[in-house]
Amino acid sequence: MNHPAKLVLEDGTIFTGTAIGAAQETTGEVVFNTSMTGYQEILTDPSYKGQIVTMTYPLIGNYGITDEDEESNGPKVAGFIVRELTEIPSNFRSQLSLNDYLIKHRITGIQGIDTRALVRRLRSRGAMVGIISAIDLNDASLIRRARSIPKMEGQDLVKEVVPTGEYLWQRNGLPPLAKSMMPMGRKPTHHVVALDFGMKWNIPRCLTEAGCRVTVLPGIATAQDVLAHNPDGIFLSNGPGDPAAVGYAIQTIKQLLGKKPIFGICLGHQLLGLALGAKTFKLKFGHRGANTPVLNQRNGQVEITTQNHGFAVDPNSLPPRWKFLISI
Repeated sequence: MNHPAKLVLEDGTIFTGTAIGAAQETTGEVVFNTSMTGYQEILTDPSYKGQIVTMTYPLIGNYGITDEDEESNGPKVAGFIVRELTEIPSNFRSQLSLNDYLIKHRITGIQGIDTRALVRRLRSRGAMVGIISAIDLNDASLIRRARSIPKMEGQDLVKEVVPTGEYLWQRNGLPPLAKSMMPMGRKPTHHVVALDFGMKWNIPRCLTEAGCRVTVLPGIATAQDVLAHNPDGIFLSNGPGDPAAVGYAIQTIKQLLGKKPIFGICLGHQLLGLALGAKTFKLKFGHRGANTPVLNQRNGQVEITTQNHGFAVDPNSLPPRWKFLISI
C-alpha cells in the first residue's frame, strides 16, 4: 500500500496520499460519512453507487470484513477515502482485511490525506465530483478530467443496482450472504411487496422480524406487477442517484396510490413525494452517518438515526393534503 495516488476535486483541490485497494482510477461524487463503524455496510449499500465515500473517523478497517455484514452482493461505491487504513484487523469474526476486500472487488481508494480538510471543503462548497488516480499523477491532467465528470443531478443509477428478477425474501432463499443474519422472526401476518431501487438487505430483515412476508420486486416493475401479488402493503426502498430522473418509478407509484398502503425511506420516500406532486432538490453536502438527530414533529422527541441522503423533498412544494409528509 505504498503506491502514490492523488484525489482531485472539480474545483482544482489536490490531495496526495497512497493508494488502497485496486491501484487504478475511479471517478464519482465525493461525499463523506460520519459513522465511526459500519464501513462494510457503507461499502455495500447500493445507495452509494456512483459516489466516492470519505470516512470522517480517522482509523478504518480495525475489525476487518465478514460476509455476514454485507448489505448487498458486493461493494457499490465508486471509491473509498480514509485517513488511515488498518493493515492487520483484530476481530474473531474477521475473514478478510479491508484492503484485501477492496482489491478483491477492484475498488480504488486513497489513504494518508487530510480527511478533515477534505470534509471542511465539502461542507463549505458542497459535494463535488472528483477523481482518485494511482495511474495519472499529473495535476493539470487530473483537474481537466475532474471537471468533465458528470454531476449527480439528472442521473438514474437505479437501473444499475436493481435485482434481475423478483424473489421471496426468506432465510434459506436469496440473498445467500445474509442468511445467517436473518432473524427467525414470528409467523408472518402481513404480506409486503418491496420495490427494490437499491435496497439494503437489513430492510427485509427488519420487515421479516416485524412479522411480514416480503416479496422483492425490481424497482423497474410496473404497477400491474406489484398489484398481481395483492400485498397488504407496498414498500419503496432506498437507492442511488437523482430521484427526479427515475420517471418510470414515479409513474408506477402514481398508479399505486390509493390502491394499497405505501411507505418508503430515502429514495423511496423522495419518489413518493414526487408522485404526490412535490419537488425534490439536491442537498449541499447531504446527510450521511449513523448518528444524525431527527426531530419527530408529532411528539417532539429527538431520535438518533442512520441516514444516507443527497436529495430531499421540498416540503413547501407538497400539495396541502399531503403536508404530513416530512422532508428527509
